[in-house]
Amino acid sequence: MFPVLRAEAVLPRPADAECPELRVWPTADVLAIFRFPAAGEVDFDVDLRVLQGQKRLDVFCYFLREIGRRLGKPVLKDPEDDGGHPVIGCDVEADRIVLHADPQVR
Repeated sequence: MFPVLRAEAVLPRPADAECPELRVWPTADVLAIFRFPAAGEVDFDVDLRVLQGQKRLDVFCYFLREIGRRLGKPVLKDPEDDGGHPVIGCDVEADRIVLHADPQVR
């Protein structure tokens, strides 16, 4: 297993530079884009529309759970246009993925 490096060691930047991005493909057809807006903050995007089918959803859930385990913190995914209401996330204490939104509500 490779050691996990701190973001500031991997993505150094001047204070006035744009937010750095790190693109990660958990599989060939699922892309996660990580952004580091400030010290101690990490945001990431995954286009939920590409998570069609159980296989891709399983990959995404595994990805969330592994990030949560490594950080020891909950990892939440919310739609960009939703104003911060998570739809799915990793509950680290329970070591499982949790659905945060009622899929019937529109």
